[in-house]
Amino acid sequence: MSRRVVRQSKFRHVFGQAAKADQAYEDIRVSKVTWDSSFCAVNPKFLAIIVEAGGGGAFIVLPLAKTGRVDKNYPLVTGHTAPVLDIDWCPHNDNVIASASDDTTIMVWQIPDYTPMRNITEPIITLEGHSKRVGILSWHPTARNVLLSAGGDNVIIIWNVGTGEVLLSLDDMHPDVIHSVCWNSNGSLLATTCKDKTLRIIDPRKGQVVAERFAAHEGMRPMRAVFTRQGHIFTTGFTRMSQRELGLWDPNNFEEPVALQEMDTSNGVLLPFYDPDSSIIYLCGKGDSSIRYFEITEEPPFVHYLNTFSSKEPQRGMGFMPKRGLDVSKCEIARFYKLHERKCEPIIMTVPRKSDLFQDDLYPDTPGPEPALEADEWLSGQDAEPVLISLRDGYVPPKHRELRVTKRNILDVRPPSGPRRSQSASDAPLSQQHTLETLLEEIKALREQVQAQEQRITALENMLCELVDDTD
Repeated sequence: MSRRVVRQSKFRHVFGQAAKADQAYEDIRVSKVTWDSSFCAVNPKFLAIIVEAGGGGAFIVLPLAKTGRVDKNYPLVTGHTAPVLDIDWCPHNDNVIASASDDTTIMVWQIPDYTPMRNITEPIITLEGHSKRVGILSWHPTARNVLLSAGGDNVIIIWNVGTGEVLLSLDDMHPDVIHSVCWNSNGSLLATTCKDKTLRIIDPRKGQVVAERFAAHEGMRPMRAVFTRQGHIFTTGFTRMSQRELGLWDPNNFEEPVALQEMDTSNGVLLPFYDPDSSIIYLCGKGDSSIRYFEITEEPPFVHYLNTFSSKEPQRGMGFMPKRGLDVSKCEIARFYKLHERKCEPIIMTVPRKSDLFQDDLYPDTPGPEPALEADEWLSGQDAEPVLISLRDGYVPPKHRELRVTKRNILDVRPPSGPRRSQSASDAPLSQQHTLETLLEEIKALREQVQAQEQRITALENMLCELVDDTD
């Protein structure tokens, strides 16, 4: 009689648990717009949720500790003239968030550490380049201030948020609506899915499709794709009979899937959230009331079902906390923020362990908040893996860091005025020259601002004098 061998894995017993009622965020009017994004973004400092707003688009940003009932007059981030469709926190600055909207613009916002008194209406910068709605945003994993957007015009634009410039525009690769875009771990490649049912691997700097697979899933409904740490692509989609399906693909051999599994019959798009440290993929269907999770390994069948977290209420969206925001003392390996119709509920995934000591095997070094490259370095062809940090002593978010935007004057091509640089300065390394030029530009911009403020003060003083004269 043969004994069935149980697969060895430290993640076999991962279990999910909803936080207690007092740890939820109540009375939030979650957006009802029909769009397949997660509607929620979270980092170690803040929780951001797209909400219903009259006369435009808005989202709310709450400090993580501000649980309980949210005041109906709590300040929102407003500025878009149409519904907000996607939001994404900058991985290198916990106070900076980007929002994309039906109004064709992307706005980048600086969120203060204190609670503002009124709505935040002024973004640091507005990025305009799409001709139709912008529904997808994704920050570059390793380069500072590099942001990707994808719109209903079937165009992907990669921006330098620090200058407001378009670094790259990929406008002839997708003949139809783009459903999802994902960077690989060092930001050298993109995986995209499209309404034409084709999965593409793109090198954005060369402007080339490196590999593609037609009908990775044969159904017509939207497909999603994410890179795994082994360089494979994990996809979710639908069969021809509208059954939900997951797949694992090797971009070097797109002919046959590494794994392909049918799941269930439901019409909600499965949003995949991948944790490269544990190689666990969590699948959250919009309208579902469950989160399924699988471990991806090197051994057949490659995608191993672990378990399902089930609840009574369907989810409207989902936020996924970066690893550095988790509580390592409780062996927490993932935390979700599940959106209901009027609230947001944290769901904690834990590996049961008896010891209270730090578990090295659960927490390898993980990407920290420092970028590995500047935007110009990445654009010139350099690649770098994320700068890793240890979670042994827990993670403390850094204090408020301001994002400075220096818009370059693309019309003025004259050399900078002032004394000529000495030979030694011109021989300085490129990075040093770049810093000098940036400082000069910043000083010039500040002088212009001071000049404008002085003119404003003079105008106000004149108005005051006129009012005093009138009252006399």
